[in-house]
Amino acid sequence: MGLPAKLVARLAAMGIAEPTPIQAQSIPHALNGRDVMGLAQTGTGKTAAFGVPLVARMLEYGKKPEKHTVRGLILAPTRELAGQISVHLRGLCEDTPMKVGMVVGGQSIGAQIKRLERGTDILVATPGRLIDLLERNALTLESCDFLVLDEADQMLDLGFIHALRKIAEMLPSERQTMLFSATMPKQMNELAQSYLKSPIRIEVSPPGKAADKVTQAVHFIAKAEKTSLLIELLDTHRDELALVFGRTKHGSEKLMKTLESKGFAAASIHGNKSQGQRDRALAAFRAGDIKVLVATDVAARGLDIPDVKHVYNFDLPNVPENYVHRIGRTARAGRDGAAIAFCAPDEMGELKAIQKVMGITIPVASGRAWEPMEEAKPAGRRAGPSRRRPGGKPGQKQGQGQNRGGGKPAHAGGKPAGANAGAKSGRPRRAKSNRGRSAA
Repeated sequence: MGLPAKLVARLAAMGIAEPTPIQAQSIPHALNGRDVMGLAQTGTGKTAAFGVPLVARMLEYGKKPEKHTVRGLILAPTRELAGQISVHLRGLCEDTPMKVGMVVGGQSIGAQIKRLERGTDILVATPGRLIDLLERNALTLESCDFLVLDEADQMLDLGFIHALRKIAEMLPSERQTMLFSATMPKQMNELAQSYLKSPIRIEVSPPGKAADKVTQAVHFIAKAEKTSLLIELLDTHRDELALVFGRTKHGSEKLMKTLESKGFAAASIHGNKSQGQRDRALAAFRAGDIKVLVATDVAARGLDIPDVKHVYNFDLPNVPENYVHRIGRTARAGRDGAAIAFCAPDEMGELKAIQKVMGITIPVASGRAWEPMEEAKPAGRRAGPSRRRPGGKPGQKQGQGQNRGGGKPAHAGGKPAGANAGAKSGRPRRAKSNRGRSAA
C-alpha cells in the first residue's frame, strides 16, 4: 500500500498483516491527501483506517512540532473511546519521535496544559475539554494539517454540533479531514458538507447493518421480570464476558448491585462514575476479572473489547442507531457473538424503530409481540384475543392468576410472563417508562 517500512514493521509487531475492507479502501485515498468519509460496521478496524495514513504522512515531516501547536487532531465523543484511540496510535508511533497526546474531561487540566506546551504531533480529544483548553490559550490549531472525526454520529447525538463548529473556526481551511462512523443519520450530510471538501465516500456495508456473526434475539417480557430473566441467562455462561446496557445511570447501578448480590463478578460504568472508576472497571473487564459490565450508552461506541461474547439490551435505546453500536461490542474482528434484547410493553415503539433502521425482523426467543393498549371492556368480556406463551395452558391470558412481579421469566418452556396483566380493568398493565432520562 506504499507505507513506510518502519510503519509496516510496527503493524506486523501489532499482529496486523492484512487490511480489513474499510482499511484497504480508505488508506490509499488518505495517503494521497483526499478527504475521506468512511462508513463501516463497528469492529471492522476504522481506527487503523485513519490512524495508519495519519502516522505515515506525519513521518514525512522530519522535525518536531512547534511549542503549543498540534499537527493532527482526532475528536472522539467519549473519554473511553479517546483513550482507546490514543493507545492504538501510540503503538503505531513506537520507535518514532512522534508524540501522541490525549485531553479529556475528568482529568487534571493543569497537567494537560503543561504537556501541551511542548507541542504535539497527534492530539486525541473530546470536544468539551478541547474547547476549555483553547479558551485558556493552552494550544493553537493554526498549524493543524489533519482532522479526524471518529464516531461522528454519536457526537451529533450528544449535542456536540456547536462545539464542533467552534473548533472548526480555529482550524486552517487547508487541511485533510476524515470522518468515520457506523451509521449515517440525516445530520451527517450537513456535517460532511461543513468539514470535508470533495470527499471520497467509502461504504463497505450498509449503514445500520450489524456484524455478520452477531446472533440476535428478543424476549418479550414484563419490565418487572427482566432482572430475573437476565440472571437466569447470565447463569448459563458465567465464565464468558457479557455487556449489559441500561438506559439510566441509577437503573444501571442498581442492576449491577443486584447481580453482585447473586454472585456475579460485576461492575458498572456510567456518567455518575469518576473517570478513574470507569477506567478501572473497563481494565478489569478486559482482563476478565469482571465478567459482567453494566453500562449506559457511554460504553456503546467504539470500545474494542474483543472477548465480549454476549450483549444484553436490558433496556432498549431511545435512538435506534444506538442499538447497532451496542451490539457491535460483540462479534468483533471476525469472532461470533450473541445480542439479546428485552422488550417490555412500553418499548414496542423502540423495537419497531430498531427493526426499521436495520431492515430486519429480530427473531423472537420467548413471548409474543405486545399489542397496543386496548380500551377497557365491560365486565365479563375479554380484553382481546388470548396470547398463549410456550408452556402455558390453552386459553390462558398473560399474567392470569399471577401476583404483580411474581411471574417467572418469559422463556421457552416457562410460565407466562407479564406483571398483573389480568388486572380488573381487563387490559395489560403498562409498565412505567424511563424514556427521556439521561444515559450519560
